[in-house]
Amino acid sequence: MQKVISKENMKKSDEYTIQNKMSSLKLMDKAAIAVMQSYNFKGKILIVAGTGNNAGDGYALANRLYENGHQVEILLTENKFSKEGKHYFNLCIKNKIPIYIYENNFNFQKYDLLVDAIYGIGFSGMLPKHIETIINQMNNSNKPIISIDINSGLDANNGLATTCINSTLTVAIGALKPGHLLNMAKDKINKLVVQNIDIEIVGETYYLLEECDFKEYIPKRLNNSNKGNYGLVGILGGCQNYSGSVKLANLSLSALTSGSGVARIITPNSIISSISPYLLESTIYPIPDQNGQMIYNKDSIDKSLEKVTALLIGIGWNQTKDNEKILNYIINNYHIPMVIDADGLNTIAKTKNLKPNLILTPHLKEFSRLTGLSIEEIIKDEINIAKNYAKNHQITLLLKGPATIITDGNIVYIVNTGCPGMATAGSGDVLSGIIIGLLGYLKPTLKTVALAAYINGLAGMLAEKDKGSVSMLASDTINHLSEVIKKFTKN
Repeated sequence: MQKVISKENMKKSDEYTIQNKMSSLKLMDKAAIAVMQSYNFKGKILIVAGTGNNAGDGYALANRLYENGHQVEILLTENKFSKEGKHYFNLCIKNKIPIYIYENNFNFQKYDLLVDAIYGIGFSGMLPKHIETIINQMNNSNKPIISIDINSGLDANNGLATTCINSTLTVAIGALKPGHLLNMAKDKINKLVVQNIDIEIVGETYYLLEECDFKEYIPKRLNNSNKGNYGLVGILGGCQNYSGSVKLANLSLSALTSGSGVARIITPNSIISSISPYLLESTIYPIPDQNGQMIYNKDSIDKSLEKVTALLIGIGWNQTKDNEKILNYIINNYHIPMVIDADGLNTIAKTKNLKPNLILTPHLKEFSRLTGLSIEEIIKDEINIAKNYAKNHQITLLLKGPATIITDGNIVYIVNTGCPGMATAGSGDVLSGIIIGLLGYLKPTLKTVALAAYINGLAGMLAEKDKGSVSMLASDTINHLSEVIKKFTKN
């Protein structure tokens, strides 16, 4: 796993390192060397420098490139420097590196490569007009752009921007920041590398999970075992209007393909005839209903949950008073791993009945309903809001997005698998099926939930290679689940 550090803690880490390990000038030079080693620099290079220490990294890089025989020039956004930056700027003058101050008619086209050293992680808010113009001209030049630490204009804590550099490569210095992963980041960063330059990380750390973190996480199947050893999972949901969602959650076989021994669909009696033809390997249990909507019936619910070892609630369910009663009854009386999704979440947003150890899997709009915050408020501070919500309610939260945040309020995991092709109906249902499938036989830990997100995203990426992002369906993700799950299964 890789560390992910907020910009506030990264600044503290820089300060600690400078006070205890190396000078700020040495740190700046190490950043420059790290960038130089990250890309095959060639041709005529322009370093576009701002006024702070990110510009200082750019000046240090210019000198390193010059010393290695490269043709390099510098463009100043304005004639202003940090103390450390001035040191390396003076060295550029000594080495007679050509230096210009930006004017509106500056010609970016005469360069083969642009380096973005305008802003570092400290940027937030609105860009000054002349910087916005520079960034737009750099982007429109169609030249490769290397961003030092993070793309100028992109907020390092949340990956939001009004205008920012579209980088060919971003070289994260010291550690990843949330803004490298969240919200707009994937659309603005073509390739991302992290360079360790011996910064001592202090303060809270989040973790980006990688494939190696799940090595052999799924146990090997024994010959002397049967379906009962791998859990009977329940999928409770569906109604007349949304029967397709529950159909997909199991038709996809995501729960069974993820390893559960048995999957039981618990759904309104009147829609069974439309679902049952698709349930080749699964069982089904009818719940009394009226007009295709479940009716609260304690005995029927209890019978439907006999021997169930993990339960998914809410897919294709709709929001009714009876569903509120059903959900409250199950939450208050059953103590099995329980995943709440879709209309299960919307129901909780109304009833406020949250018990410890539940697993909630909202997308942003659902999380907005749960928290009472607007989506705009959430995405500005996504990790902290998710973490605090999970901690306050003692639950596990999986917040869907371009990168997935999984937290129990103490640890924060980030999963960065996934692709644009997964922005299609049913993708969330597939993920829920994977989670409940794994919970049939694995412990309901934070890492198990994170593994489900990782598997879902990786299978989606494989599907997108086959179908392309435009034509891809959620069922295409399912077709690659077994291929991905083998990666994490003991031999």
